[in-house]
Amino acid sequence: MRLQMTAVVLCLTCGATLANDTTAELGAGGLIFTRSDTIEMASEDLFISREQVRVAYQFVNTSDADVESIVAFPMPDIAGSPYADIAIPQNEDNFLGFTVTVNGQAVETKLDQRAFAGGIDVTDELRTNGIPLFPADQASDALIAAKSPEQRQDWIVRGMIAVETYDNGDGSGLRDHFAPVWDLKSTYWWRMNFPPGEKMDVRHSYTPSVGGTVAVAFVDNGKVGGPMLESYRQKYCVDRDLEKTIQKAADANDGDAPYSENWLSYILTTGGNWRGEIGKFKLTIDKGEPDTLVSFCGSNVRKTGPTTFEMTADNFYPEKDLHVLFLLKGSDAQ
Repeated sequence: MRLQMTAVVLCLTCGATLANDTTAELGAGGLIFTRSDTIEMASEDLFISREQVRVAYQFVNTSDADVESIVAFPMPDIAGSPYADIAIPQNEDNFLGFTVTVNGQAVETKLDQRAFAGGIDVTDELRTNGIPLFPADQASDALIAAKSPEQRQDWIVRGMIAVETYDNGDGSGLRDHFAPVWDLKSTYWWRMNFPPGEKMDVRHSYTPSVGGTVAVAFVDNGKVGGPMLESYRQKYCVDRDLEKTIQKAADANDGDAPYSENWLSYILTTGGNWRGEIGKFKLTIDKGEPDTLVSFCGSNVRKTGPTTFEMTADNFYPEKDLHVLFLLKGSDAQ
């Protein structure tokens, strides 16, 4: 069933449209369990806004013995590039501000980070040379520049760094800058005991990576259409009502739709790593401002407030990841 409204369309999936003033989002998601034969996810309550993602789980050990295992939260991979503009909420190891509690108590997590260039693990080499693993670290340029020409050339050949020559405006003129182009993989993890038959309340939250662009990608020469429209229909379930709303706004504004796009991705399919289906699933999307439009794919979605929409399902198996399109009007755009 698809819910249709004049000013808002609900729908699930995302593709970042690259354009001027475009920032790409990073898809993060839920928890991964290293064993799936005895632990069930009795419920998942997922809240998504552009400012925060919160998830509350109820897990049950269906066996007659304690199960101790590792639970992990994989952060989205960071791909180093001198050209990509990626939305990173915090420029540090915990770049999404991830927190977790178990039965109301904060859990101390461990962080595993590895850097790869050309598929080869270069973590130890970077650490030995005092180079931050985080590709977007602003200190990396100067630290790499301080290395010997032979060392830098080796890293260039191995696909670890790229060289850009430009004037940074400090009066020093043209000079080489060294950009990390390795990929960073990060996972938070902790040990957890699941007593038999007992419900375990696990909650985590983080600040999402929200990508965006200053225009509406599926408006072409003042008309809804163009090469991106069909992909938005497929990926975000953009429907005719939303298209009509955008076209009406463009017609009233000399062909320029007065909206900017934001995208948010959530890796929902990790919920399928646990035993069986998710007993009770609830998704709440908060679009933020009443005049913001939102589109994502879902079933049995209903409006629960001026800015919130809810989807519920029993015995839910996540076959697709969740991607949300926000269309921000005028000064609401970020």
